[in-house]
Amino acid sequence: MGKNASLLQVRGITKIFSKGTVDEVTALDDVSLDVNAEDYITIIGSNGAGKTTLLNVIAGIFPPEEGEVLINGDDITKLPEHRRARYFGRVHQDPKIGTGAKLTIEENLAFALLRGQRRGLKAAINEQRRELFRSTLAPLGLGLESRLDAFVGTLSSGQRQSIALTMATISNPTLLLLDEHVANLDPRTAQIVFDLTEMIVQREKLTTMMITHNMECALKYGNRLIMMHRGKIIVDIGQEDKQKLAINDLINAFEQAAGEKLVDEAILLSRCEL
Repeated sequence: MGKNASLLQVRGITKIFSKGTVDEVTALDDVSLDVNAEDYITIIGSNGAGKTTLLNVIAGIFPPEEGEVLINGDDITKLPEHRRARYFGRVHQDPKIGTGAKLTIEENLAFALLRGQRRGLKAAINEQRRELFRSTLAPLGLGLESRLDAFVGTLSSGQRQSIALTMATISNPTLLLLDEHVANLDPRTAQIVFDLTEMIVQREKLTTMMITHNMECALKYGNRLIMMHRGKIIVDIGQEDKQKLAINDLINAFEQAAGEKLVDEAILLSRCEL
């Protein structure tokens, strides 16, 4: 596939929760999006904008009411989550999600390596794979390559999120989904995980979609920026324009597209410490 070939196509996706009740919420409203190979897209928007729901629909956690999701031209809209697993790597906000606390580092990585395949844990762990795990972990600079038999539940939050990131990328997924994956970490640890993310994405040339609440980080990282509001994509900025923007420019772009003031303090007050 060429570098700029369309990898992911989201076509007219609508997702409604509690449909037909007084609690009905339209989380995604006719959303369409093309993601090119090697795109690194940052996604920003206030709470309830539809950011995480978009990733969940792409990953197959929530089926849409309308629309299609295609990967490399293949319609995966009706595929269940476990059958889409081979396409996606994902890291969540909570370091505890996506890793097994009572499994060792090598057991976690073995499961991740065989994502979407039939798995037998004994067959998955051998000296050849241990060497792969060591060589994958060594560049992280955390010393985890010498602790393959350590239980993941004994690791710090930053170490555990680093393992989650390694698990999400070890099988070279078609698309990496990052859902505010540094939001629950202290600033110093967040910086380490963000640096690791940047290193892995660039080294493996991974197509990536990253949700953040932070405008500075949304501008700093990636080659494309998307802003969501009330279930719609209202701003889509490419790399050339993105490099020229400051935070005030981004706020103005949001307010012009949304037709209202940006009042979410989580976005307005947050700073990128990375």
